[in-house]
Amino acid sequence: MVGAQGPTASKNTEMLMRGSSGGASGHVVLSAAGFCATNYFIPLLAPLLAKAGLVGKDINKKGTPAGDTPVPEALGLVAATIYLIVLCLLHGARGGGPRSVTDLEAAVRPTAVVGVELYTAALSSVTFMILLGFADDVLDLKWRYKLALPLVAALPLLVYYDGPTTIVIPRPLREVLGMGRLLQLGVLYHLYMALLSIFCTNAINIYAGINGLEAGQSVIIAAFVLAHNAMNVDVAGPVDDALGLRANHLFSIDLVMPFAACTLGLLNHNWFPSAVFVGDTFCYFAGMTFAMAAILGHFSETLLLLFIPQLINFVYSLPQLVGIVPCPRHRLPRYNRETKKLEGIASHLNLVNLVLLITGPLSEQHLCVLLLAFQVLCCTIGLLLRRFAILFVL
Repeated sequence: MVGAQGPTASKNTEMLMRGSSGGASGHVVLSAAGFCATNYFIPLLAPLLAKAGLVGKDINKKGTPAGDTPVPEALGLVAATIYLIVLCLLHGARGGGPRSVTDLEAAVRPTAVVGVELYTAALSSVTFMILLGFADDVLDLKWRYKLALPLVAALPLLVYYDGPTTIVIPRPLREVLGMGRLLQLGVLYHLYMALLSIFCTNAINIYAGINGLEAGQSVIIAAFVLAHNAMNVDVAGPVDDALGLRANHLFSIDLVMPFAACTLGLLNHNWFPSAVFVGDTFCYFAGMTFAMAAILGHFSETLLLLFIPQLINFVYSLPQLVGIVPCPRHRLPRYNRETKKLEGIASHLNLVNLVLLITGPLSEQHLCVLLLAFQVLCCTIGLLLRRFAILFVL
């Protein structure tokens, strides 16, 4: 336990707690400012994007006046830009380091701290992904190129990453295989990071098409990531492990709290009926942000537990994604103008249509609420599974 490490260790832990608490208010203030700025600038900039031809039609309202009205697209660019500004302000306010407690943490356990290089690499990867996502919105790239974009964007992190490359072996497997607690993956861990970046960005991008779904699922995942971080910031244990864990989760909070705030500002305009569309820019930006937070916060397995609906959607969509089954350009439900409800299409293999085939026709707003409620349920189950694994498996 922490108390068993002696008075010096206890004093260092107390200093760390005081040092990080002072930055919490700054986080909240800047994140709130990010929400307000995103909410304010989206209506101002939407006409400019529409004038540039970045508009789309709401297919789920086809045949109605709302379905014939052009809707400004790629407004995720506004939320992403303001998010980067907020991160730069947070970074600068702490004297160029990711946290004001870096020196203390480095003195106790240097390898646990996310240094300036990795912090910058994470920002570079997110920025690169925003640029490539906007290019996709403008150029309308094919799927084979979309799969490669996250790998290109993740290169800064893959090049600079010098953290641990081990995974924890579950207790039953250790006994069967006669292995230790940790397994060194080496270069395979870098491959895993690349694949995680590709999955997270595309998982949100293919689980879309309903007003508010992309931004809504991202807000919920971000909220559960922050809850996971909060539960692990002050975990009791040996002081070196406790400080290392704290450093990782504080870094994740650095990335995710401003993201949640800016995404809420975007969701305010993207909720049914959408005044703007988020575009591929937002989907790539959101996925890469989650990937960077999980990789550098060292909880990538937990992140996948928060992506259960996205995993279900991916597996269910796989026959169409790999070309086994013909894949239409828009795998959206059918809008019934008489009932004003969406109806599932069996040949469109995604979770949106699957839910409609199970529940029957629903209005677009009710469908989105149901899908987001399912996201909350799955994220809750995911965190419970993680807790069970820590207590009985790992």
